[in-house]
Amino acid sequence: MTQVKLNDITFGGNNPFVLIAGPCMIESESLVMETAEQIKEITTKLGIPYVFKASFDKANRSSIFSERGPGIEKGLEILAKVKERFDLPVVSDIHDASQAEIAAEVLDIIQIPAFLCRQTDLLVAAGKTGKVINVKKGQFLAPWDMKNVVTKLRETGNENILLTERGSTFGYNNLVVDMRSLITMREMDVPVVFDATHSVQIPGGNGTSTGGKREYVPYLSRAAAAVGIDSIFMEVHPNPDEAFSDGPNMVKLENLEEVLKPIKEIDNLIKHK
Repeated sequence: MTQVKLNDITFGGNNPFVLIAGPCMIESESLVMETAEQIKEITTKLGIPYVFKASFDKANRSSIFSERGPGIEKGLEILAKVKERFDLPVVSDIHDASQAEIAAEVLDIIQIPAFLCRQTDLLVAAGKTGKVINVKKGQFLAPWDMKNVVTKLRETGNENILLTERGSTFGYNNLVVDMRSLITMREMDVPVVFDATHSVQIPGGNGTSTGGKREYVPYLSRAAAAVGIDSIFMEVHPNPDEAFSDGPNMVKLENLEEVLKPIKEIDNLIKHK
């Protein structure tokens, strides 16, 4: 399998899983710094490679009245401070091709949201930056359909590609995870990420916002680790019940270490570490 290198972190092969984690949205600089610092302490203690994640703009909120974040300029400024202060790679979403070059000035990984995973202009603009590109598989796509997404990125000359499984639509306001998807997408010769928190969403389940079942995150994460996943994505917040976005499916920061310990043990077992 092609391995994707990011500083001293390697995705893929038989390497330890990489944690991509942070709050859903950049709510404030202080929250971002607090969360990044504490997650880094936990991952350093457990020996887990770590990339910080937070979105500067949540452009696909259920309601037009919902919080979206500080926007690209202020958001990238905050993420640049995370990189400098904690020596961490950072990832955030882009939603428009015009954002790719601007975001690439700060981001180590450019993330393509699930709803936009087939947008050719967006993928091409992201791929041309040469950055690591993480594409979330659309809830509406079969895993084998992601081959076309990979081809679009590779045609830009970029081989630094990650694919993320984040659940599939199952009826109304519900997602399920087909663990076979992780294997199918890995056969495209790219490292695969399991999104443990978006996979337990109940999209639009609260009317003007998304619901979720965060209690299932540890179980699905352990299952993904047993498959031999390359990375696990988790949204983490000090107080999810008060979060501006995705609170019902985010992991509480104080519980993160206990959630990660068995995942690390399973990963070590599967990869014979």
